[in-house]
Amino acid sequence: MTNSSSYQANDGAAYERFIGRWSRRVADRIAESVTFEGGGPLLDVGCGTGSLSAALLARHPSRRVVGIDVAEPYLEFARARPDLSGVELLNGDAQNIAFPDNTFDGAGALIALNFMSDPLKAAQEMARVVRPGGVLVAAAWDFRGGLVYQRLLWDTAAAIDPVASKTRDKIFSNPLALPDGMANLWRSAGLANVERQSVTVRMDFADWDDYWQPLLGGQGPVGGYVAALEPDLQARVCDAVRAAFLSGDVDGPRSLTATSWVVTGEVPA
Repeated sequence: MTNSSSYQANDGAAYERFIGRWSRRVADRIAESVTFEGGGPLLDVGCGTGSLSAALLARHPSRRVVGIDVAEPYLEFARARPDLSGVELLNGDAQNIAFPDNTFDGAGALIALNFMSDPLKAAQEMARVVRPGGVLVAAAWDFRGGLVYQRLLWDTAAAIDPVASKTRDKIFSNPLALPDGMANLWRSAGLANVERQSVTVRMDFADWDDYWQPLLGGQGPVGGYVAALEPDLQARVCDAVRAAFLSGDVDGPRSLTATSWVVTGEVPA
């Protein structure tokens, strides 16, 4: 998933419960809307538990699909998925992709680049291994303006815990989380015909436990924050976030919006 030590990536099943089940919905939208010309191979960079890889394979069953990630626990989970049996899942560094120039017809990165220590290097590597004219696509959550489940948690916790406030500000001010962030990255990597759109999916939680329990798995910055809290502080944060989640109503289903910025670009001929 990431080359940043701040991102906890040690349990594929926990990640899937935490956010993978929702990133699959974004991946499906990308696979449906982005055209990869030709019949050559496709690369999923920072593939994690395999959301984009699975979507690409389902959309292009006759093409070779390769996924790379540095988080072996996530790769182990992905390798056990029946819908990924046709994907090559390799331990690999997005910032030093171990493939020759012009190997792929296209490449994608789903909610991954903003967690890497050098996203520009990763973008340049993606462009290097994709043939001229090939398409690159990447998505990043709109943390500040479009990811309701995290705003609910961070804004509530920030009123209780200064660490939450500091962590929220770091995540929300990341340049790649801003409206033009991913598009600017693509241009900095030398890509042409850069286009940006926003993709909104629904996060359908069965109840409060379905929202809260996956956070205790400790995956990613938000899960790492919640799981690491001392018991008393965790209980205070839990109670406050639960009140925000319920919003004066009885416990039960909640459907929250989740928007990501999706950018495409072409490797210059």
